[in-house]
Amino acid sequence: MITNDVFEKNIKDKTIKNSYIFCGADEELIKAGINLLANPLIKDGFQELNYIKIDGMITSKDDIMNACETMPFMGEKKVVLVYRANFLRDKSDSSSTKVFKEMKEYLKDIPEHTVLIMYYLFQDKRETPKKNKKLMSLDKILTIVHFDKLKKDKLIGKVQDIFNEKGKSIGKVELRFFCERVQNNFNVIKREIDKLIDYTNGRDIKKQDIEKLIPSKSEDDIFDLVDLISQKKIDKAIDILDELLFKADQHMLIITAIESQFKKLYEIKVGMMEGKRVDYFVSELRIPAFVCEKLMNLSSKFSLRQLEGLVRLCVRTERMLKSSGTDKTMELELMLVNTVMIKK
Repeated sequence: MITNDVFEKNIKDKTIKNSYIFCGADEELIKAGINLLANPLIKDGFQELNYIKIDGMITSKDDIMNACETMPFMGEKKVVLVYRANFLRDKSDSSSTKVFKEMKEYLKDIPEHTVLIMYYLFQDKRETPKKNKKLMSLDKILTIVHFDKLKKDKLIGKVQDIFNEKGKSIGKVELRFFCERVQNNFNVIKREIDKLIDYTNGRDIKKQDIEKLIPSKSEDDIFDLVDLISQKKIDKAIDILDELLFKADQHMLIITAIESQFKKLYEIKVGMMEGKRVDYFVSELRIPAFVCEKLMNLSSKFSLRQLEGLVRLCVRTERMLKSSGTDKTMELELMLVNTVMIKK
């Protein structure tokens, strides 16, 4: 398995293999890697003949094999892309497992004239290639490229490129602040840049604009944690809690933020039951419309009774955290476990 940086170096050195698996949480980053590999291999005018794209969610081993075995037209190489190849997921249904087993055998004999690229997206930001037994079983058969989050300087450079492509200038200070605040995912980054450009409407981008439109990463983490509570995925919620505590060992701030989120969801739930719409919540809560829409969607996953119970649970946990001699991390984890006990 190699990193995105090593992969890019290999492409520059023209060290190209004939089969790859790309994986990661950022589809835009993966697509950029695909273009970096595929575009130089295909002659202009022959894309339709020598660049075959297959939907990995509905394909079979025969579909992929037939595409790979066909000789390239008027060229040395052809590229076969299997996008969103869900049969590579660690846990899958019987039909996907069958495709994986058949492909594992076929991958040992990929024709030299074919460059096969398969990619799949992680289901959440905590998934890693090493946790995937299927993937690791292929590590010696083909090249696995993990498209992980970009490091700071490289992230800033790529974000600057997007602003440049859109014809919008941004100051160095504002650019760094934007990168610190936005989620490290280019699907999200591109949407946030579009919102920022529309909001500033031709004028210079200021730090206050970024603060107003883009919630902090910790707020995003709290949102994700509460969303996981709604799905009763407590083990993953505890993973987020551990990350928050690693960033800042502030138990009281975390419980206060969770409690505040549930109170906000309760207020939105009541408003929605009264027929209130997005514009009302934007005015009342003083947060951007897209944030209101996310919260409205999240509030619909809880009942009013459930939100009341969750707020009370947070209050009890806050009281326990203020007591001396308690294991604060254990109290927060216990609070998350107890959320599943609250009935709708």
